[in-house]
Amino acid sequence: MFDTRNCGGGQNCHFILWSNNPAAKGSTMFAEVLLALVMGGVIYFLVQRSKRHQLKSEDGWWGEGTPMDGEEDLSIRHYTVRTDDEELEDLYRRIDQTRSFPSLEDSQFNYGFNSHYLQKVVTYWRHDFDWRRQVEKLNKYPHYKTNIEGIDVHYVHVRPKNLPEGVTAVPLLMVHGWPGSFYEFYRMIPLLTEPSNPDDIVFEVVCPSIPGYGFSEAPHKKGFDSVCAARVFHKLMKRLGFQQFYAHGGDWGWIVTTNMAQLEPKIIKGLHLNFAPPSKPGLPMVLSIMLGRSFPKLFGFNEHDIQRIYPVVQNLVVESVKESGYMHIQATKPDTVGRGLNDSPVGLAAYILEKFSTWTDHDFRNLDDGGLTRKFSLDDLLTNVMIYWTSGCIISSMRFYKENFSKGLDQPHSKMPVHVPTGFACFPNELMHTPKLWVQQKYRELKTFTPMARGGHFAAMEEPELMAQDIQNFTKMQEKRRK
Repeated sequence: MFDTRNCGGGQNCHFILWSNNPAAKGSTMFAEVLLALVMGGVIYFLVQRSKRHQLKSEDGWWGEGTPMDGEEDLSIRHYTVRTDDEELEDLYRRIDQTRSFPSLEDSQFNYGFNSHYLQKVVTYWRHDFDWRRQVEKLNKYPHYKTNIEGIDVHYVHVRPKNLPEGVTAVPLLMVHGWPGSFYEFYRMIPLLTEPSNPDDIVFEVVCPSIPGYGFSEAPHKKGFDSVCAARVFHKLMKRLGFQQFYAHGGDWGWIVTTNMAQLEPKIIKGLHLNFAPPSKPGLPMVLSIMLGRSFPKLFGFNEHDIQRIYPVVQNLVVESVKESGYMHIQATKPDTVGRGLNDSPVGLAAYILEKFSTWTDHDFRNLDDGGLTRKFSLDDLLTNVMIYWTSGCIISSMRFYKENFSKGLDQPHSKMPVHVPTGFACFPNELMHTPKLWVQQKYRELKTFTPMARGGHFAAMEEPELMAQDIQNFTKMQEKRRK
């Protein structure tokens, strides 16, 4: 407030009326302090928002008893997958003694694995499937074990053959999920390590088994979750001499590699995923669900997004309930059902292979054979089952759900964005659809988002060519940017 009274000589004199008013002075100071606090708060909020928090994790010990005194065993040992007559005779005896039970008429795979078709699978397994030949196939690539945090960690390590002079292989870690295994990547490995296109990147591939899966030793203590697996795999890659590398994951491999990027973002040169369900839904996701059908362009939704999301109750709630019963069991009492599966090869096969049916395409529930051999061969499917059976890992693999979910859904890593260059392959029949907007909420440096032509949850095994090509495209983009 200004007043121009008592100005003489035509001068434009200004007098602040409150200049001699103590109350006015106090109000001015209060306003200035309030403004400074508001400005400071805004600046602090912006700084904190832009600050890249790093996930913290302390070393663990997962071996039996207490940690052994002395230096850590850093040795790397060759490992060979083996079988013998005793193992096969025991398997055949258990298969022969299986008690069958008829499925309901016209139920297909809607009640689970159809008993009539299961008998056909079991007959093939018992009389035609050649496990010895598959063991030779597994040993086609070099296997190793090394002890980390008290447990033996198994991994496949494939170095490229005949690497052209002057060409450096790019290290790539690929992590599987449940009920899969390292074997999911077998058809992808040669496409990455021996690409036919001379312009393609040549990769050096490491495929570990999550502790408790396959030929990796199971943790002997409670608490081994995805962050622990991420820490163990970082130690594995450092032990192999990699200072930086790319990482790929689907299913549990998604969260393990994501945690790796959160733990040591400078070491992960790029993160490639084909599964990324929202770990902590935010306002943009909620608004997109509420308004996306009416204003799809506002949220970047395409026609496929609309088909997979709406109607919301049916697609996001009912479908999730239909396919998540296993998750509740494994996240609460895995050992109980696990004992039955560990004792019955047919029960184990039904439990695992049902996922390879429905998670590949939910419409396969309406087929008498579950559509299993439309995308996979029985030899490949049963090889994955045999990895679980011969290693006896079904219980420990299911415990991974218990360890992750028992700590709640509000863990630090669930709230923490990822600031590592990320590529996402969006397969149309993925179990849980994730539009680009939802992926971006977590992965702040999303560089590529590729709508894939076909494929479901087990995409690496189902569509190895498509997956390998998307990894190639993403990595090429990152490597050129680095140069």
